[in-house]
Amino acid sequence: MLTKTQCPSRREIRNPEFPLVSCGSDGETKVVKIGDRPFGGQMFSVIAGPCAVESEELIFEAAKMVRSLGAVVLRGGAFKPRTSPYSFQGLGLPGVEIMHQASRQHDIPFVTEVMAPRWVEEMEPLVDAFQVGARNMQNVELLREVGRSDRPVVLKRSFGATVEEWVLAAEYIAQEGNEEIILCERGIRGFGEATRFTLDLAGAMWARHETKLPVIADPSHAIGSPHLIGGAAAATAAAGLDGLMIEVHPQPAQARCDAEQLLEGRDFAALMDRLRPVVAAVGRCLTNSASPARSW
Repeated sequence: MLTKTQCPSRREIRNPEFPLVSCGSDGETKVVKIGDRPFGGQMFSVIAGPCAVESEELIFEAAKMVRSLGAVVLRGGAFKPRTSPYSFQGLGLPGVEIMHQASRQHDIPFVTEVMAPRWVEEMEPLVDAFQVGARNMQNVELLREVGRSDRPVVLKRSFGATVEEWVLAAEYIAQEGNEEIILCERGIRGFGEATRFTLDLAGAMWARHETKLPVIADPSHAIGSPHLIGGAAAATAAAGLDGLMIEVHPQPAQARCDAEQLLEGRDFAALMDRLRPVVAAVGRCLTNSASPARSW
């Protein structure tokens, strides 16, 4: 839906390169809801959960934990595209069903990755939002298929893509009629090894300035070092973006995917405490998991 909040970009015409997702001359910005949890406008919202759906017990525990600590959307991958074919690939559709059950029991909507066009129709009744991952950002047939869906789409930027390519991928989705899109910056390849990728906050700010879409950041994947994620989360809020996606696990040391970058509950609680005054300082409201219409 659209709100009457002023869009940062006030051009007289829409950008002809991406006319559907461009910020228009009317100055309206888009609020996209996952379930009933808003992203954009005056709200700043946090998605959290484990990298992968490993078991029913894990997801139910994670859903309860992240909701109690302030997250408003649960994340978890049932389908996991991994660099090595020998790494854990997720539980597939049964994992999506587990996410759905945990989501409903703990009253927190969820987002999960879809990897192929053929899965969209089967997953659609179960999910609150689709995630198109970095490796599939330019999978045109997948973009078109989720564009025909009535579910919101979290579109992650590929680690090798320019900002313009990322936005044009969103345009593919919008062309099919679905403009409920959240852009997610998750880091691009750099030349150093101190961090996993490079968190491109400037690129994310450009996307927020030039489009009508909410833009969030995923510092867990971008940085890969738990002790740096809190600072990056605060910087994301200070930069005027619309939310975060954070990897949180009840027992990180036992995780089957991305164990080295996962936050445990107490670290996520500290991140949320650090985030609140920054969100308030830039005139935004941190969406409350207990009551989406209110702020902390």
